[in-house]
Amino acid sequence: MIIYTPEQFGAAVRARRKQLNYTQSYVSEVTGFSVSFLSDLERGKTTAELGKALFIANVLGLDCSLSVRGAGPEEEGI
Repeated sequence: MIIYTPEQFGAAVRARRKQLNYTQSYVSEVTGFSVSFLSDLERGKTTAELGKALFIANVLGLDCSLSVRGAGPEEEGI
């Protein structure tokens, strides 16, 4: 999935959390982040901290990667 906006990132996190049948409260307990932070992240709030957002994605088993748009296979990774 290619993500262009915070809203798309949040929607992907929410979808994965629900796929795993995790509540925001459960993820909050596991990560130590507040439920309000998780809610803001899932709604695409732009002030959500990047480090925390990436940590949540990792906890939910999501990989985040960057690649050069339109690059061939030899140039994909940064």
